[in-house]
Amino acid sequence: MLLKIDNYTMNAKESKRYLEEKKINSTPVYKGNLLHVYKDRVELPDGKESEREWIDHPGASAVIPVFETGEIQLVRQFRYPVGKTFYEIPAGKIDRGEDPLAAAQRELLEETGIRGTHWVSLGIFHPVIGYSNEVIYLYLTWGIDQNQANADADEFVTPVKYPFQKAVDLVMNGEFTDGKTMAGIIKAANWWKKQGPFSIPLKL
Repeated sequence: MLLKIDNYTMNAKESKRYLEEKKINSTPVYKGNLLHVYKDRVELPDGKESEREWIDHPGASAVIPVFETGEIQLVRQFRYPVGKTFYEIPAGKIDRGEDPLAAAQRELLEETGIRGTHWVSLGIFHPVIGYSNEVIYLYLTWGIDQNQANADADEFVTPVKYPFQKAVDLVMNGEFTDGKTMAGIIKAANWWKKQGPFSIPLKL
C-alpha cells in the first residue's frame, strides 16, 4: 500500500514511521472506578516532544436485537455528562477478563430481559480516538427469548422497540446521535440486507 504525503510516496511501513508517536513516560492523573486518566510525554515523528492526555477505558460491548416483527430493541437512558436522555442500542462495559460476546449477552439480559439464540459479530468501533483507547464490540442477535430485565442498582433504563427501518431513518436524519447506536444500526441494517435470516424491508 502506498501513501502520498507532501509529494512523497511512501509504503505502509514508512508511513507508520512518519506518523507514529513514541511514549517517553506516563503519569497517572486520576483513577476512578471505571476510567483512568493519564498525562504522557511523547516523542513526535519529527523528534520534538509533546504531551498527550488520555483516558484508559476497559472496553464495551453493544448489541442490536432483531425481532421477527421487523423491530429492534433499543433502550432509553439519561446520560449525565450531556444532560439528555438518549435512545441507544443495549450496551455496557466489559468486566476484567470477560469475553466481549459474553459481555454483550450479559448486558442485553440485564437491560432488556432478552436472550438471543443466534449471534453475529459486526466488528469493532472506536468512539473517541482523540482522547481514549475505548473500543466497542458490536453484535447482532435474533431468535429472541424474552425474560425479565435486571439492570444494575444505579442504572435506570427503559426498553423500547423500534421498527428497524424507522431506526435507520432516525440515524440518517440526525435524531439518533449516540455514536455506537448510529454505527451499530447502520452496520446491522447493511448486514441484514445481505444476509438476514428472515425478510425485513430495509433501505439505506
